[in-house]
Amino acid sequence: MVAITSITLSAATLISLTTAIPAQPVRSTGVIHRVFAGSTTANNGLHFEPENVVAEPGDLMEFHFLPKAHTFVQSSFDKPCEPLGGDNAIFSGFNFNTTAGEAPNVFTFMVPDKNPIWYYCSQPNGNHCQKGMSGVINQNFNSNKTLAKYKDNAVNTVTKQPSTDPLASQVGMILPNVPL
Repeated sequence: MVAITSITLSAATLISLTTAIPAQPVRSTGVIHRVFAGSTTANNGLHFEPENVVAEPGDLMEFHFLPKAHTFVQSSFDKPCEPLGGDNAIFSGFNFNTTAGEAPNVFTFMVPDKNPIWYYCSQPNGNHCQKGMSGVINQNFNSNKTLAKYKDNAVNTVTKQPSTDPLASQVGMILPNVPL
């Protein structure tokens, strides 16, 4: 004997089932954008190069750190020099101090989407953020929210740290610096 069971699902049940399916994770494109934190020539070493990057979801951002103990801290356009906060905010921590050349490690993270990622260096000694050490990934070039405006807005702010632990990092990975 075979038992047949009939299941009737309401529209609300179907909607809740489809929204419970997790979004597909972003897959790596294999593209790596290398950004140098610090400079021997630009802005007395307080510069990201390049400071404005256009990247696709799945591209990797790889930050190479030069002398002066720099960091990468994600912020918002409206609050420069202040960490974004939350579990998905990106920051490197002060893990890359070097007195000469590049630090032995790099900070790497995957670009999650096409939304702008505003960031700054949180080194308070010398007010790096207020002096222009900031950048953006995927700036909307059809908006008045520009990197120049972000830097102007940063001048009279106070640098805030993303964590009380100076070595804390989040979202990204600290990896060995492999020369090209």
